[in-house]
Amino acid sequence: MMARPVPSAPGERKIMDRFDNIPETALDWHRAGKGAALATVVETWGSAPRRVGAQLAIGGDGRIEGSVSGGCVEGAVIVEALEALEEGQARLLEFGVSDEDAFAVGLACGGTIRVLVEPVGKVLPEEMLAELVAARAGRQALAYEVNTETGRRALRRDGHAERMRMDRSGFEPDGRTFVAIHNPPLRLIAVGAVHIAQALVPMARIAGYDPVIIDPRDAFASAARFPGEQIVTDWPDEAVAQLGLDARTALVLLTHDPKIDDPALEAALRADVFYIGALGSTRTQAKRVDRMQAAGFTADQIARIHGPIGLDIGAAGPAEIAVAILAQMTAVLRGKA
Repeated sequence: MMARPVPSAPGERKIMDRFDNIPETALDWHRAGKGAALATVVETWGSAPRRVGAQLAIGGDGRIEGSVSGGCVEGAVIVEALEALEEGQARLLEFGVSDEDAFAVGLACGGTIRVLVEPVGKVLPEEMLAELVAARAGRQALAYEVNTETGRRALRRDGHAERMRMDRSGFEPDGRTFVAIHNPPLRLIAVGAVHIAQALVPMARIAGYDPVIIDPRDAFASAARFPGEQIVTDWPDEAVAQLGLDARTALVLLTHDPKIDDPALEAALRADVFYIGALGSTRTQAKRVDRMQAAGFTADQIARIHGPIGLDIGAAGPAEIAVAILAQMTAVLRGKA
């Protein structure tokens, strides 16, 4: 049996609902004949409410989805977007957020933001937006480039490696070309529905990961232990083959049982996952290394395994171990390992 999403009342939760669907929403509204514009934060100064790359979809009927400022300037952006839709032209807006407005959305002080408004179809080609949406659905990383002076737009699958790794949208040094990074959602695959996973999974979700738990043992992989989570009860090698492993995936091995851990580990060593961590002592790790050497993996491949798993913070107990694991995942992802 493959992925068994555990339902949350009422009904089952869709995994992608946990992440922004702003480009998808704008495309749907445009194709439905309502008209749509995309507003994107392209630059910030001071204590801006949203980070660069944050988006708001505005429908021709005035409906909205997403946010560019947490509520500080949305009203003005909506008005500008509706006018831009009528004119069929992009707009580059600049707003100063007062200290009072910033405080209302939880910030200590105000700042300044620039927002690019692009009507779909008339400025942002429907075909380009559809290609972006398809890439997001297929977990393919893309960079959307727009020259704010010439209006040239392009999608790039290559280049911008540092921006991709850091999830950092922004202007290029020329000050004219804005690059919006569209990475697939981060994904955590936890092999072993153990007590550490019970602490790690909700922490990872808060940090922006889409968790999946793999464990063929029904006593461990139960809805009662992981309410609302996606659980896979196949053997790990079959599970990871169907889930897929990519550069936005972290794999953690938590069972202490080579029969369960090793098939997933071998698959990860052959793939481009950004993080591999394995629970166990230094002695356990040494035995794991011996098994991987016997399986034909190179020293460089085996060196990708973080074992014992997690940063050495003196963790005691499942929750603290989970903190150490998530901290190490973050360090590796952001190039700080």
